[in-house]
Amino acid sequence: MAKVINPFIVTGKIEPEYFCDRVEESARLIKSITNGNNLVIISPRRMGKTGLIQFCYDKPDIRKEYYTFFIDILHTSSLREFTYLLGREIYETLLPRSRKMIKLFIQTMKSISGKFGFDPVTNLPTFNVELGDIERPEYTLEEVFRYLAAADRPCIVAIDEFQQIAKYPERNIEALLRTHIQKIGNSNFIFAGSERHMMQEMFLSAARPFYHSADMLELKAIPEEIYIPFIVKHFKDRNRHIETENVKKVYHFFKGHTYYIQKAFNESFADTSEEAECTLNTIQIAINNMIASNDTIFREILSNIPEKQKELLYAIAKEGEAERITSAQFIKRHGLSSSSSVQSAMNKLLEKDIITEINKVFSVTDKLFALWINKIYGGIYLVT
Repeated sequence: MAKVINPFIVTGKIEPEYFCDRVEESARLIKSITNGNNLVIISPRRMGKTGLIQFCYDKPDIRKEYYTFFIDILHTSSLREFTYLLGREIYETLLPRSRKMIKLFIQTMKSISGKFGFDPVTNLPTFNVELGDIERPEYTLEEVFRYLAAADRPCIVAIDEFQQIAKYPERNIEALLRTHIQKIGNSNFIFAGSERHMMQEMFLSAARPFYHSADMLELKAIPEEIYIPFIVKHFKDRNRHIETENVKKVYHFFKGHTYYIQKAFNESFADTSEEAECTLNTIQIAINNMIASNDTIFREILSNIPEKQKELLYAIAKEGEAERITSAQFIKRHGLSSSSSVQSAMNKLLEKDIITEINKVFSVTDKLFALWINKIYGGIYLVT
């Protein structure tokens, strides 16, 4: 008997039948990139940016015509790391596809070519370069772009969490990248980011190098009238039942955030036998398991947050979506000390991306973290 595939994918490649909607967004991305434009994608974290990009990369219009690259730079903290990631991604992507391009890569990357290893079986060089081997990242980055410019087919480079470059200690990184990107004729770029205020500042401020250099796409929650039937159908197609109303509760509980909804139903589906019903209790257990599995990580995060910032974090988590957080009413309601201390704590939490602000409404960036805080400090958080 064939194993039933869990239709709610949360990691890796998502096949088209398990990919929900994003019809307009994927069409917009493909049209923009294949017509020679760069594109900015802004959305809250875990709303599906990565999945959308990979989904579009797999479309025939792109897969057959372009070399495609994807790097996530959220964890990087310097130009050296950025250059290393980009160089490695290009090399590892092209290795199985074009010996000609691999040879060109070695010839072009003169600043680090002496650091490459050699595989006696495949007769090909290996990218076993260490981060410390990149002694002059500006020069190595120039070589990477020179290599892209010489590629034998057009390229698409997606850089996720692009706002991170603004936090690098080196000066003028935006101007440096903008200069390289302007010069290259056969490559287009997707700049994806989750810190909305930083991404908008980078691309919409006339004082910044990337001003009006790319089309803009804001990725919002998949509409409930599309997402809810999608979930119900996948249960039904696999001889399981779930009430539409219960799916709706989860959708609103996570405010349409794709990853959290997918993860909740991935667990719930796994706990629902064939011909059985996925009940609200099954879903609640799944969500509790999701929260519990992150307990150690969340405690570590809290241990590194100063007390005044914690107080504001708890208040925002309790409200879910908090407005006018420096007002006397908010401060009194949550026993905070003063407007100035709230302002200071808010700036620090925004800087660390622990909280997010959209249209003057504040929320905890990681929804599971918010749930964990409420469970630890305010009792069990239930889907109702």
